[in-house]
Amino acid sequence: MAKHYLKSADADWYRRRLNGALLIVLVAFVILGLRLFQLQVVQGEEYRRLSENNCIRLQGIDPPRGQILDRQRRLLVDNRPSFNLVMVPRDAKPVASTLKRLAASVGLDLEALKQTAERARSGYRPVVLHSDIDRDLLAAVEARRWDLPGVMVEVKALRRYVHGDSASHLLGYMGEISAEELAGGRYPGCRGGDYIGKFGIEKTCEHLLRGEPGGRQVEVDARGQVIRVLQTVDAVPGHNVVLTIDQQLQAVAERSLGDNAGAVVAVDPDNGEVLVLASRPGFDPNAFVGGINRQDWQALVENPHHPMENKAIQATYPPASTYKIVTAMAGLEEGVIDAQSRFFCPGRLRYGNRSYRCWKRGGHGRLDVVEAISQSCDVFFYHLGIKLGVDRLARYARSCGLGSRTEVGLDHEDAGLIPTAAWKKSRFGVAWQGGENLSVAIGQSYNLVTPMQMAMMIAAIGNGGTLYQPQLVRAVESADGRIIEQGGAVVKGRIAVSARHLALIQEGLWQVVQGDRGTARGIRLAGIDISGKTGTAQVFGRKGEADRKAEVADYLKDHAWFVAYAPSQAPKIAVAVIVEHGEHGASAAAPVARAVIQAYLDPEAAAAEAAIADPEPGQAPE
Repeated sequence: MAKHYLKSADADWYRRRLNGALLIVLVAFVILGLRLFQLQVVQGEEYRRLSENNCIRLQGIDPPRGQILDRQRRLLVDNRPSFNLVMVPRDAKPVASTLKRLAASVGLDLEALKQTAERARSGYRPVVLHSDIDRDLLAAVEARRWDLPGVMVEVKALRRYVHGDSASHLLGYMGEISAEELAGGRYPGCRGGDYIGKFGIEKTCEHLLRGEPGGRQVEVDARGQVIRVLQTVDAVPGHNVVLTIDQQLQAVAERSLGDNAGAVVAVDPDNGEVLVLASRPGFDPNAFVGGINRQDWQALVENPHHPMENKAIQATYPPASTYKIVTAMAGLEEGVIDAQSRFFCPGRLRYGNRSYRCWKRGGHGRLDVVEAISQSCDVFFYHLGIKLGVDRLARYARSCGLGSRTEVGLDHEDAGLIPTAAWKKSRFGVAWQGGENLSVAIGQSYNLVTPMQMAMMIAAIGNGGTLYQPQLVRAVESADGRIIEQGGAVVKGRIAVSARHLALIQEGLWQVVQGDRGTARGIRLAGIDISGKTGTAQVFGRKGEADRKAEVADYLKDHAWFVAYAPSQAPKIAVAVIVEHGEHGASAAAPVARAVIQAYLDPEAAAAEAAIADPEPGQAPE
């Protein structure tokens, strides 16, 4: 009995021990199962990503940006290969040691490398340590790549502006996308660090030039070095943009402006295509490639001639005597004058208690409207201003496209200003004065226009009255040459003048250059009739005779205008030139227009004249 009891007690003890062991095993399996569930289900995606990043990476492929060409398909902007020194922080651990070896091996500044690395987020995204490295640095890095884990050379395409600062305000430049631009949603597919068009055609045609990014899946080793490419999705190149400008004509305009600040706009009167858009001084867009340094940027911003301003569309000037075209138009259409009407110019006109002088001290005598245009008689147009008033003048000015944007397709275009009596009352709280009609009639007072507006106006005068919207893009093509979009003429309206009255104005403009007493007769060309109008825009008032004769600082001198079209009977080109502080339209601005017209209509004669003016070394002009 006692023996049986002992056996039963032993069995219970073993059973309890076994159950305890089983319970411990069960708890262990439950804990293991929960941990496996957490790793594979709850955190499975994260660990899968980390695992793949240890051996498989996704690398983006930037699309080749489209080229920009001129109307003759001459290359203006393309891409060049560049090499960036980059580091993947996760692969470069310990980062401090890797950077130290890198600096010692290739001669880079260690502190600068550390600062760049500290600003970057850790992870698998490459950090650019040094952009656009030269061949020597490239060779040094490649020779030591196995001693520099996580450090590699990345090939990038950078913009190349073939002609430097030529047409810089038209072409624009590129810069790194900002946080605000990313958040705005206008640039889908862009990430921080990407470069986009910031100015000019680079910006307005960003959606055409950019293309679509691709990518590749690569296998890497523990040091981040690529072992093999597993899969590639090719990037789609951006479209090529063919502009309306002629680069050779653009160069003539810029060369003719020389060191003067100003602008030249030339257009085709038959369709509004812009042949030249020059603004001086310019800037070199290549300086912005990869980011401009602070010193260069400060030099551009602080330059008193404002090289970053596109003077063709952003700068506004009083139109001066070029506005007399509008005044003549208004006088004829309103019946204030006709072809036979004459006014006597003794050199000044008394109005109220003030004398308003003509530019010709001795006066012009008796003139009709054709003679008044050709000789630019101020007194004739003073009479018209008195009879017409500011509001009627404003109506005809607006019909010529003045006082509103031309919609050329570039950012920050200025609308200029065509004043009215209501505008002055609203702006200054005072009424329009009768004496102001005299000033506004000759293009002074509050009148402000852009060179682009004046080019489109004179083109409309030359083509018979059709006002076009200026065009900059002639065609958009795919990388393989297929036409994606084709440009075309866009009519904005007609200027408010009859054919009979327009013919009188055209005759006056013809005599400006071709007539014996025209203000721009000195720019005549053999075999090409030019019609145009000079203008001298006052920068500050000089009332007395002593003031007018006194020397003034350059920045206070008058601006010089000239607008023209040629050939006079069937114009193929219209030009507007402004030379800041050039003083006289006939001597400063008209020769620039002459050079552009001759280069376009008679390039052989233009080349011959250029050879005489600028002979080869060792030769002398005849």
